[in-house]
Amino acid sequence: MKRRAWFRSSLVVGTLAVVAVCGCSRVHKKAPVLHATAAGSALVVSSGDRQLAPSGSPLPQPLIMQVNDNQGNGVTGALVKFSVPAGVKIDPAEALSDSNGEVTANVTLGNTSGRYVLTAMAWNKAGHPISVQVPELAAGYQEELGYQVQRKYCSRCHDPESTPEQVSNHDNLAVPPHSFDQGATYNKLSDADLTAIIGHGGPALNLSALMPPYGSTLTKADIQAVIAYIRLVSDPPYQAPGLVYAKQ
Repeated sequence: MKRRAWFRSSLVVGTLAVVAVCGCSRVHKKAPVLHATAAGSALVVSSGDRQLAPSGSPLPQPLIMQVNDNQGNGVTGALVKFSVPAGVKIDPAEALSDSNGEVTANVTLGNTSGRYVLTAMAWNKAGHPISVQVPELAAGYQEELGYQVQRKYCSRCHDPESTPEQVSNHDNLAVPPHSFDQGATYNKLSDADLTAIIGHGGPALNLSALMPPYGSTLTKADIQAVIAYIRLVSDPPYQAPGLVYAKQ
């Protein structure tokens, strides 16, 4: 009986030892270190910047950066690294450019609505960094509602680009409207000004009568949402008067 009890206890100890050894042997593999085999003279955004998506969600299209030489040709084997604001995820965080000189990364926005500025960096032949800032836009509930409202009522005239779903009327108007990302125009207008224009039409601020009134079509919440959307997409970015931004 004692020998059998000793055998059981030895078996348990041995099993625990095996488990411990196996657990310790699970070493997380480090990502391989990337070594550039070439360098370019310019880093540009090929596609995927200034995308709009709901906060906390992936961007609809990947971000594609391109490394070029002096002649504008793509450079293969150049290292590109990304740095992103808190809350933003990017995969991969670094990569070597492909045969077209491109690096493709998937971006997931942070949970807070607003503008996120990512930084892509490469290095030239002298070892000097070349960096490009890439803005991406995260829409909260209000901005997302504004996007939907403006798509239904505004984009046909304010968006100069036609899509398969909608033909633009922008170029047919005697006074072409400004697209909503033109911050040089919209940043000069207060929220009260924009509310008056949307609700009562262009003549409310002595502007074009081609801008019709939507006060009887849109609710107050709809109008506020459209303004929130305009503030989000404005380029240069809108800064509300009276706000002081502390340096991080």
